[in-house]
Amino acid sequence: MKILLEMTDEGEPEIIIKCHKLTPDIIKLQQMLASYDAGNGSLNQIIFYKGDTEYYMNLNDILFFQTESSVIYAHTATDAYETKYKLYELEEILPAAFIRISKSAIVNSSLIYSIQRNLAASSVISFNNTHKEVYVSRAYYKMLKNKMEERRFHKL
Repeated sequence: MKILLEMTDEGEPEIIIKCHKLTPDIIKLQQMLASYDAGNGSLNQIIFYKGDTEYYMNLNDILFFQTESSVIYAHTATDAYETKYKLYELEEILPAAFIRISKSAIVNSSLIYSIQRNLAASSVISFNNTHKEVYVSRAYYKMLKNKMEERRFHKL
Protein backbone atom coordinates (compact mmCIF):
# COMPACT_ATOMS: atom_id res chain seq x y z
CA MET A 1 0.00 0.00 0.00
CA LYS A 2 1.27 3.43 -0.94
CA ILE A 3 0.59 6.39 1.37
CA LEU A 4 0.68 9.95 0.07
CA LEU A 5 0.47 13.03 2.31
CA GLU A 6 -0.22 16.36 0.66
CA MET A 7 -0.17 19.63 2.65
CA THR A 8 -2.63 22.34 1.61
CA ASP A 9 -3.87 25.64 3.06
CA GLU A 10 -7.49 25.19 2.08
CA GLY A 11 -10.45 23.57 3.85
CA GLU A 12 -10.58 20.70 6.30
CA PRO A 13 -8.39 17.59 6.03
CA GLU A 14 -9.51 15.12 3.38
CA ILE A 15 -8.62 11.45 3.06
CA ILE A 16 -9.02 9.67 -0.28
CA ILE A 17 -8.67 5.90 -0.62
CA LYS A 18 -7.87 4.68 -4.13
CA CYS A 19 -8.23 0.94 -4.76
CA HIS A 20 -8.85 -1.53 -7.59
CA LYS A 21 -11.59 -3.33 -5.65
CA LEU A 22 -13.33 -3.10 -2.31
CA THR A 23 -11.67 -5.67 -0.04
CA PRO A 24 -12.45 -6.40 3.63
CA ASP A 25 -9.22 -4.59 4.59
CA ILE A 26 -10.24 -1.46 2.66
CA ILE A 27 -13.70 -1.54 4.25
CA LYS A 28 -12.15 -1.88 7.73
CA LEU A 29 -9.79 1.03 7.01
CA GLN A 30 -12.69 3.20 5.79
CA GLN A 31 -14.73 2.35 8.90
CA MET A 32 -11.83 3.18 11.20
CA LEU A 33 -11.26 6.51 9.50
CA ALA A 34 -14.96 7.37 9.55
CA SER A 35 -15.24 6.75 13.29
CA TYR A 36 -11.91 8.33 14.30
CA ASP A 37 -12.13 11.13 16.88
CA ALA A 38 -9.33 13.57 16.09
CA GLY A 39 -9.93 15.37 19.40
CA ASN A 40 -8.61 12.53 21.55
CA GLY A 41 -6.72 10.47 18.99
CA SER A 42 -8.88 7.35 19.16
CA LEU A 43 -12.03 5.76 17.86
CA ASN A 44 -15.34 6.86 19.32
CA GLN A 45 -17.50 4.39 17.40
CA ILE A 46 -17.17 0.93 15.87
CA ILE A 47 -19.59 -0.98 13.65
CA PHE A 48 -21.07 -4.01 15.41
CA TYR A 49 -23.08 -6.87 13.95
CA LYS A 50 -25.98 -9.05 15.01
CA GLY A 51 -27.30 -11.34 12.30
CA ASP A 52 -27.66 -9.31 9.10
CA THR A 53 -27.90 -5.98 10.92
CA GLU A 54 -25.09 -3.44 11.45
CA TYR A 55 -25.15 -1.34 14.62
CA TYR A 56 -23.37 1.99 15.00
CA MET A 57 -22.79 2.43 18.72
CA ASN A 58 -20.69 4.72 20.84
CA LEU A 59 -17.82 2.98 22.62
CA ASN A 60 -18.94 4.53 25.92
CA ASP A 61 -21.82 2.00 25.89
CA ILE A 62 -19.49 -1.02 25.71
CA LEU A 63 -18.76 -2.76 29.03
CA PHE A 64 -16.22 -5.22 27.66
CA PHE A 65 -15.03 -7.19 24.64
CA GLN A 66 -14.67 -10.95 25.00
CA THR A 67 -13.64 -13.86 22.81
CA GLU A 68 -16.06 -16.78 22.63
CA SER A 69 -15.28 -19.61 20.20
CA SER A 70 -13.01 -17.41 18.04
CA VAL A 71 -15.68 -14.68 17.73
CA ILE A 72 -15.18 -11.32 19.45
CA TYR A 73 -18.29 -9.98 21.20
CA ALA A 74 -18.84 -6.45 22.48
CA HIS A 75 -21.04 -6.56 25.57
CA THR A 76 -23.37 -3.74 26.57
CA ALA A 77 -25.50 -3.78 29.73
CA THR A 78 -28.33 -5.53 27.88
CA ASP A 79 -26.91 -7.25 24.80
CA ALA A 80 -23.87 -8.59 22.94
CA TYR A 81 -22.75 -7.78 19.39
CA GLU A 82 -20.10 -9.25 17.11
CA THR A 83 -17.17 -7.22 15.89
CA LYS A 84 -14.84 -7.96 12.99
CA TYR A 85 -11.76 -6.83 14.94
CA LYS A 86 -9.38 -9.13 16.80
CA LEU A 87 -8.56 -8.33 20.44
CA TYR A 88 -5.02 -7.23 19.60
CA GLU A 89 -6.43 -4.83 16.97
CA LEU A 90 -8.92 -3.44 19.49
CA GLU A 91 -6.11 -2.85 22.00
CA GLU A 92 -4.40 -0.58 19.47
CA ILE A 93 -7.44 1.48 18.45
CA LEU A 94 -9.63 1.73 21.55
CA PRO A 95 -9.58 4.81 23.83
CA ALA A 96 -7.36 4.79 26.93
CA ALA A 97 -10.21 3.72 29.23
CA PHE A 98 -10.12 0.22 27.70
CA ILE A 99 -7.60 -2.23 29.16
CA ARG A 100 -6.75 -5.88 28.59
CA ILE A 101 -7.77 -8.01 31.60
CA SER A 102 -7.12 -11.54 30.29
CA LYS A 103 -6.10 -13.35 27.14
CA SER A 104 -9.73 -13.29 26.06
CA ALA A 105 -11.11 -9.95 27.32
CA ILE A 106 -10.73 -6.14 27.25
CA VAL A 107 -12.78 -4.03 29.69
CA ASN A 108 -13.97 -0.42 29.71
CA SER A 109 -12.45 0.68 33.03
CA SER A 110 -14.65 3.77 33.21
CA LEU A 111 -17.75 1.56 33.62
CA ILE A 112 -16.43 -0.77 36.34
CA TYR A 113 -18.57 -0.73 39.47
CA SER A 114 -16.64 -3.28 41.59
CA ILE A 115 -13.82 -5.80 41.53
CA GLN A 116 -14.19 -8.84 43.75
CA ARG A 117 -10.64 -9.90 44.52
CA ASN A 118 -9.82 -13.62 44.59
CA LEU A 119 -6.27 -14.55 45.57
CA ALA A 120 -6.52 -18.15 44.37
CA ALA A 121 -8.22 -17.58 41.02
CA SER A 122 -9.52 -14.88 38.69
CA SER A 123 -11.12 -11.77 40.18
CA VAL A 124 -14.63 -10.76 39.13
CA ILE A 125 -15.55 -7.35 37.64
CA SER A 126 -19.14 -6.11 38.04
CA PHE A 127 -20.90 -3.21 36.33
CA ASN A 128 -23.80 -0.93 37.32
CA ASN A 129 -27.36 -1.86 36.34
CA THR A 130 -26.53 -5.22 34.74
CA HIS A 131 -26.01 -8.83 35.72
CA LYS A 132 -23.00 -9.15 33.41
CA GLU A 133 -19.60 -9.92 34.87
CA VAL A 134 -16.17 -10.56 33.43
CA TYR A 135 -13.08 -12.17 34.95
CA VAL A 136 -9.64 -10.62 35.44
CA SER A 137 -6.75 -13.05 35.31
CA ARG A 138 -4.10 -12.74 38.01
CA ALA A 139 -1.49 -11.77 35.41
CA TYR A 140 -3.47 -8.63 34.43
CA TYR A 141 -4.85 -7.69 37.87
CA LYS A 142 -2.06 -5.27 38.81
CA MET A 143 -2.37 -3.35 35.52
CA LEU A 144 -6.12 -3.06 36.08
CA LYS A 145 -5.62 -1.77 39.62
CA ASN A 146 -3.17 0.84 38.29
CA LYS A 147 -5.72 1.90 35.64
CA MET A 148 -8.40 2.22 38.33
CA GLU A 149 -6.10 4.42 40.43
CA GLU A 150 -5.41 6.54 37.35
CA ARG A 151 -9.16 6.82 36.77
CA ARG A 152 -9.70 7.87 40.38
CA PHE A 153 -7.25 10.75 40.09
CA HIS A 154 -7.57 11.77 36.43
CA LYS A 155 -11.07 10.67 35.43
CA LEU A 156 -10.54 8.85 32.10
